Amino acid sequence: MSETDLDRPSEECGVIGISTRSDDAARLGFFGLYALQHRGQEAAGIAVSDGRAVRVHKDLGLVSQVFDPQALAPLVGGLAIGHTRYSTTGSNSERNVQPYVVETLHGPLGVAHNGNLVNADHLRTKLLARGAGLQSSSDSEVLALMLAAAEGDSWEERLATVMPEWEGAFSLVIISSSKVIATRDPWGFRPLSLGRLPVGGHAIASETGALRTLGCDAIREIEPGQIVVLQGDVVRTIQAMSPKPRQARCTFEHIYFSRPDAVWDGLSIHQVRQHLGEELARQHPVEADVVVPVPDSSMPAAIGYAAVSGIVYNEAFVKNRYIGRTFIEPTDELRRNGVALKFNTLEDNIRGKRLVVIDDSIVRGTTSGPLIRMLRDAGALEVHVRITCPPIAHPCFFGVDMGTYDELIAHQLSVEEINAHIGSDSLGFLSLDRMMKALGRDDGYCNACFTGDYPVPVQLQLASSKQRFDGVLG
Repeated sequence: MSETDLDRPSEECGVIGISTRSDDAARLGFFGLYALQHRGQEAAGIAVSDGRAVRVHKDLGLVSQVFDPQALAPLVGGLAIGHTRYSTTGSNSERNVQPYVVETLHGPLGVAHNGNLVNADHLRTKLLARGAGLQSSSDSEVLALMLAAAEGDSWEERLATVMPEWEGAFSLVIISSSKVIATRDPWGFRPLSLGRLPVGGHAIASETGALRTLGCDAIREIEPGQIVVLQGDVVRTIQAMSPKPRQARCTFEHIYFSRPDAVWDGLSIHQVRQHLGEELARQHPVEADVVVPVPDSSMPAAIGYAAVSGIVYNEAFVKNRYIGRTFIEPTDELRRNGVALKFNTLEDNIRGKRLVVIDDSIVRGTTSGPLIRMLRDAGALEVHVRITCPPIAHPCFFGVDMGTYDELIAHQLSVEEINAHIGSDSLGFLSLDRMMKALGRDDGYCNACFTGDYPVPVQLQLASSKQRFDGVLG
């Protein structure tokens, strides 16, 4: 993984669930996963049921690398779930690729998971004590085996039985021989939405944009603690757990993760990002000639900053969107120039200009400095960096890879010291209150990576972690 990848919060995972009248659920799942590719680029998989057996195809790689017509041909059936993976808990290896499919006393069961359980080690120990044979290092397999062993007359009853034992983030899609089931944790960390397919039946996906790619209408968010059961055209909803009093939607879905065409918590991601830029312009104005984004997620924010500041918007970078999507390792010399692999500059837009550079975050501080040097080499007179969120000073334990305390630059350095470290003329982060103002929300979100105030206590469960904790978390 290059330094340019390391200096971004790494995408979580994407899940899809399909119930349709035809036997082509896998093909719909493929296109749904394609629309969720940005959420995980390490592995992909689809499991399908024809009413009797559950078949699965999965492998390391992008969706387009894992699936071709030959791989999809055997996946016949009207029910499907799919997963595109970024490794959070568990390494990136074939044994951790999802969906997990297991044979149980109640028939075949497949599970795909977006999120991270903070008590996974405790649950794993309990399973091992019962003699369970764990094949992977992923907490998602723990979920599957707990569900397989749970009591109840149906899969939704078994799911409702074990959900209270799971602490942390989980948006799940589950397949049996006869139904697709989905659920969200009662804190609401990760997004999950339901839509009606134009060919009959329904689809579930991590982002509404994937549902729109499939032509869905009547799209709605699955509520925290809900179980949704799909069988043919029928949808049943069960409120298995009451939503937690402290809701904890991940703010980074708005800042960075979700595609700009997504809607979550009733909010347009593109509009929220534009509002973040507007608030940033009000909080951190500066005299400059042009506002430029670091593509792609910062583009709406740069538009918002330009609109409020009155400074012209333009582009300074061209991004090679495919350089990170190859298994061919660069040479050592190319690796040392990792930022240049991903970005080139538009010198005519930069030379002799004072720039306001809009970016979504600074995590480890490994990308900002090289980008600023590229701008200066292209002739920029001044480079003023503005970030659309507060400093990230704490790790995430709920499915986002942001690094450890020792790796987070904002945990080690002040804003002034970060400014000196990356070589900008000035540096401004959006404050927490202005960020929430841009969302139009007072609460209901997890901002622990900024504040250290975790919505689920994590210290006891992660006592064996190598992370360094300052004070009590939770």
